[in-house]
Amino acid sequence: MHTLLPTAIVGSLPKPSWLAEPEKLWSEWKLDGADLTEGTRDALRIAVHEQVRRGIDIVSDGEQTRQHFVTTFIEHLSGVDFERRQTVRIRDRYDASVPSVVGAVERPRAVFVEDAACLRAATDRPIKWALPGPMTMVDTLYDAHYKSRERLAWEFAAILNQEARELEAAGVDVIQFDEPAFNVFFDEVKDWGVAALERATEGLHVETAVHICYGYGIAANNEWKATLGSQWRQYEESFPLLQQSTIDIISLESHHSHVPLDLIELVRGKKVMIGAIDVADPSIETPDEVADTLRRALHFVDADKLIPSTNCGMAPFPRDVALAKLSSLTAGAAIVRDEVTDRDI
Repeated sequence: MHTLLPTAIVGSLPKPSWLAEPEKLWSEWKLDGADLTEGTRDALRIAVHEQVRRGIDIVSDGEQTRQHFVTTFIEHLSGVDFERRQTVRIRDRYDASVPSVVGAVERPRAVFVEDAACLRAATDRPIKWALPGPMTMVDTLYDAHYKSRERLAWEFAAILNQEARELEAAGVDVIQFDEPAFNVFFDEVKDWGVAALERATEGLHVETAVHICYGYGIAANNEWKATLGSQWRQYEESFPLLQQSTIDIISLESHHSHVPLDLIELVRGKKVMIGAIDVADPSIETPDEVADTLRRALHFVDADKLIPSTNCGMAPFPRDVALAKLSSLTAGAAIVRDEVTDRDI
């Protein structure tokens, strides 16, 4: 792996059309049972092949094994009833029908560990696996049992820690927790959100990351972003807390966003996974556009701590668009890597 500017993707890649309906977020599986397991593993291997072929250094499964980045994990837990649904406001932005917590939440068995072992067997590059963060899990359910967002978050944190420890044992090098809720519920982030996230990472020896984005390019998110003004300063709330936390890598959205890059200064000392690829716009970034984002980020983070990445997942894109964006990401990183290397010689 490159010692400087190793590339990675945040989350999803498009699924093959034989596995799920293409260009649709959270589309239903076309397979079930043993066929679904075989199909998702095949799709995982394809995702690995495409990432390696395009020069991605830290490889993921492209979320080929998940229909949804939160609920696919929750489906494997006891205490949650998917038939008993309620409408709740997600991320304080849009209403959604969600399952209910009806009893003590527990993890009867590992959720993604066999999939992660398949990923580990598919490449000798460092691998990253994503899990939902505790606060975002809480925000994607109706709680009819604990009646406390904080208490439920702590229960989820313990469950996530069990899963993360087994993922580490399966050979995962980086475990990423997705916490878009950190951009919304600032008081909770301060009161218990970061602490619950740290509980999820307790005892791990691999690198840990937290991904805080502004969401997929769906209408509800785009409409919310339109209300945020000329500067998106939400990270100002969570970054100082994360800088003091045990989390190793902070993943943030940048390209085509209104996030002031100087906010990265608030996590000085941490590794930064910077989004240099827009996931709300199908136009392909040029390598020079990617390089420009990285150069600007380097004013606020040392080169040996910068990981060029995507803003979020790319599941809704046509496959050729997503893969072309990967190629631009690695080409742009190569431009800046050469510049930094030449400067240091």
